[in-house]
Amino acid sequence: MADNLSDTLKKLKITAVDRTEDSLEGCLDCLLQALAQNNMETSEKIQGSGILQLFASLLIPQSSCTAKVANIIAEVAKNEFMRIPCVDAGLISPLVQLLNSKDQEVLLQTGRALGNICYDSHEGRSAVDQAGGAQIVIDHLRSLCSITDPANEKLLTVFCGMLMNYSNENDSLQAQLINMGVIPTLVKLLGIHCQNAALTEMCLVAFGNLAELESSKEQFASTNIAEELVKLFKKQIEHDKREMIFEVLAPLAENDAIKLQLVEAGLVECLLEIVQQKVDSDKEDDIAELKTASDLMVLLLLGDESMQKLFEGGKGNVFQRVLSWIPSNNHQLQLAGALAIANFARNDGNCIHMVDNGIVEKLMDLLDRHVEDGNVTVQHAALSALRNLAIPVVNKAKMLSAGVTEAVLKFLKSEMPPVQFKLLGTLRMLIDAQEAAEQLGKNVKLVERLVEWCEAKDHAGVMGESNRLLSALIRHSKSKDVIKTIVQSGGVKHLVTMATSEHVIMQNEALVALALIAALELGTAEKDLESAKLVQILHRLLEDERSAPEIKYNSMVLICALMGSESLHKEVQDLAFLDVVSKLRSHENKSVAQQASLTEQRLTVDS
Repeated sequence: MADNLSDTLKKLKITAVDRTEDSLEGCLDCLLQALAQNNMETSEKIQGSGILQLFASLLIPQSSCTAKVANIIAEVAKNEFMRIPCVDAGLISPLVQLLNSKDQEVLLQTGRALGNICYDSHEGRSAVDQAGGAQIVIDHLRSLCSITDPANEKLLTVFCGMLMNYSNENDSLQAQLINMGVIPTLVKLLGIHCQNAALTEMCLVAFGNLAELESSKEQFASTNIAEELVKLFKKQIEHDKREMIFEVLAPLAENDAIKLQLVEAGLVECLLEIVQQKVDSDKEDDIAELKTASDLMVLLLLGDESMQKLFEGGKGNVFQRVLSWIPSNNHQLQLAGALAIANFARNDGNCIHMVDNGIVEKLMDLLDRHVEDGNVTVQHAALSALRNLAIPVVNKAKMLSAGVTEAVLKFLKSEMPPVQFKLLGTLRMLIDAQEAAEQLGKNVKLVERLVEWCEAKDHAGVMGESNRLLSALIRHSKSKDVIKTIVQSGGVKHLVTMATSEHVIMQNEALVALALIAALELGTAEKDLESAKLVQILHRLLEDERSAPEIKYNSMVLICALMGSESLHKEVQDLAFLDVVSKLRSHENKSVAQQASLTEQRLTVDS
């Protein structure tokens, strides 16, 4: 065999120059046979013989051997080590020229050759890009799209595969294909050839690649991709095939317009059916599919229109089914159910309806099941849902009387930042009422934990929410007892630091809370305010031209409140506040200018 191959390669060199078609064809058949028996070894011999360079001259449209030469190139390019030599031998340009052939076999083998050379090869892709191969292939896909005979479908599959290898994991080449209009063509292909498994699979893999790119979403949204994918999904029985469709659906469903199209095409019903079928199975594939289906369901609810369509005033079948997931014994369904409720709870109307219909009790029961060694993702999701439900004013009192704060406080000992963050957010949403703020503000365990979390420098979200909750407890309770608890737990310095936050809303909340401390319990807090350098910070805030009007206003209110303390009063005098304040009398904001006059009078009287 080896001697035979060497003879063939020598003979091929001579016949390639003479162009004797018959003997050339015999040599090519011999090579194809050798490649079929041992591709790698034969490819190495071909490379060593220098015959690749001759192939470029054999790739001519008129020759009857052209398809066989392209086939040999396709076979050798299956080996990674042969792809760059194919490029270096100058084969790309004549191959791309052959894409203009009318001969179906030539087109098929040329598509295979180019596809294999591009596979995982930067050099191959670059050469095809420079030769303009992609546009010709897309034009072929368009013109051949409607022909359903097997030979044509085989060619379409090869062309799709070639484009996939050409652009896989390469954003700029994928963007090029999108600009050439490949997406509507592939969607049309999928619709017409949905009976052809190989071609369908190629389209799905191509969609999966392209859908990752943000610029593709708009083009996808202008096609009927949602309808085609749902139609295809309904036909699939095999897990692997459904998984392929899921891999396309997930990135596409990130786009709000496509979310709505998928809902309208009936995807949700398919997902609910999968959940029902797989919920009691312990097979690995079924567990994975249940997770994918329920995750996708939650993703569809992130779009405002798709969510509202599925809510159907709280009477919809989908909403009811999702509700039934929460008491389930399956952690994945509990998680998806709680996340779905959090997504439904994105407007006041939905939140009010859900609270009136007993959702809070279901979520509290779920939390109860996860207090000891619970599932962190379920805890996080249930707390997210409660936090969202607590946003409408009318829901707060109802949720307080249902015992939500007690349920949430059970998670105070959690060491998981995502759970801590949602716990804090839920409590902050609930304590607009004076009574609730007072009750929580006197809870020493809670306040001590808040003070501890105010130092969670690795978790900015937890740190910010802790500060905001401390401030809210003071602002809403206006209670001396709450202030004493916070001072004794070491919370004052954190409120002073919060006054320097980059977020105006947080600065403001801190200043208002500090003003209440100074008005109600100045004696108790005096030392902490001093050591936290509050007076210097207020001087800086008033001097800084970038400070918002409300920050300047509340800083001056706080200065006046601090005058009741001898030591703080002295600090105010030493820092020459009068100069800064008198300049603010001409501030463009009327409230600031008025407060500046009042503060100036106070400082003058007390100096």
